[in-house]
Amino acid sequence: MEKPLLNLTTLAIVPQPKDGKKFGSFVLEKNQEYFTDDSPKQFVDRGCLFYGSSLKGRLEGTRAIFGVNRKAPIVIDPMLGMFFLPTTSPNSSECTWISHQHIERLEKVDSKRTIIHFQGGKQLTVNVSYRSLTNQVLRTAQYRHLLMERITKPQESD
Repeated sequence: MEKPLLNLTTLAIVPQPKDGKKFGSFVLEKNQEYFTDDSPKQFVDRGCLFYGSSLKGRLEGTRAIFGVNRKAPIVIDPMLGMFFLPTTSPNSSECTWISHQHIERLEKVDSKRTIIHFQGGKQLTVNVSYRSLTNQVLRTAQYRHLLMERITKPQESD
């Protein structure tokens, strides 16, 4: 049986502890939810590879274009509008990945938790402050804009 893959309907990839120190993932999609043995980092990396790069390559691309090093958003596929943002360092076992294109709004729960409301009515509560998550969403929007400008309006050569 093939492993599930990050796709256009993926809303979030959430770490789930299993077997002590190892982590799997809870994957939230528009029409389904499931668990996978892959950690969020592994799951996102497989998605990146499917669309022609690796997570490391996508992070390097973000740094080169946008200059962001910490909690950098990534593009999975620019033509499909698949941009994801991490809630912590992508190297952290506690990192949740959120699909930028599906976020409808954010709601503050308290100083350390935020509810993400997705288009279509699904919700996810994350252990990230409203301010920090809002900043991540805005940074992803800016990165998306910069990258799409490069793609749709190629630079003229001298």
